[in-house]
Amino acid sequence: MSNEQMQTAAYSKLTKADLKKVRWRWYFLGEASWNYEKMQGLGYCFSMMPVLRKLYPNQDELREALRTHMQYFNTHQEFCELILGADCAMEEQDGVQVLPAVASLKTGLMGPLAGIGDTLYGVIANTIFFSIGSYLALEGNPLGVIAYFIWALVRTFIRGQFIMLGYQQGTKIITTMSEKLGQLTAAASVLGITVVGALIASVVSANVSTVLTMGEVTMEVQSVLDQIMPKLIPVVLVAVLYWLLGKKGMTSFKAILLVLALGVVLGGTGILS
Repeated sequence: MSNEQMQTAAYSKLTKADLKKVRWRWYFLGEASWNYEKMQGLGYCFSMMPVLRKLYPNQDELREALRTHMQYFNTHQEFCELILGADCAMEEQDGVQVLPAVASLKTGLMGPLAGIGDTLYGVIANTIFFSIGSYLALEGNPLGVIAYFIWALVRTFIRGQFIMLGYQQGTKIITTMSEKLGQLTAAASVLGITVVGALIASVVSANVSTVLTMGEVTMEVQSVLDQIMPKLIPVVLVAVLYWLLGKKGMTSFKAILLVLALGVVLGGTGILS
């Protein structure tokens, strides 16, 4: 056995079962104790308890570890498991002496990982899967109803790998994962924009029904617009709504009411169909 293997065996105290306990605690109860003072701090500490009890049989050291993990903490739910895994690896190797570095790790990663997680999961993935599901449902495909539930299962499986990845990578996760996550976010953004663009053209229906008449000559306005750019009206309507949602005081609910009102007025007067 090499010196490195002997050193690893000397401090290797955690098992996969221990990490699973941490993971499932965080999965079910990480947000349950959310509060305005510590945010996810209490949930993080609760999730780490199985590991802390195993690593710190000394009560004074356990209390110090608890004080460290009870501090303010807030990040994305899924990506927190990367931090939990790295934390377990660090404390397993160096014990109570590494707690200041663990606190720095949590502080340094919670912001960037929150931004990446919110972008990937909260915006891009939700947009893609809800858009696909909506389109399938409009086509009468029953998969449209369960599209998001399928994504939820995939999402649960993916996040289950994060804590093991964080544990295996340890502190190297700061450098090795940052570039890869950035590339993944960029690729997912392009995919999300593509899906939304396709959804506008296939789902949003707004046609100008006005017909201009000059003597015996008639001209359909919609035909002229289609020659300029097909689906021009739906694109304009979506662009205007997007612009309005960026204005102060405008909410999604108000935008929906505005669309309903315009639909009634323009449809009733025969301007749009």
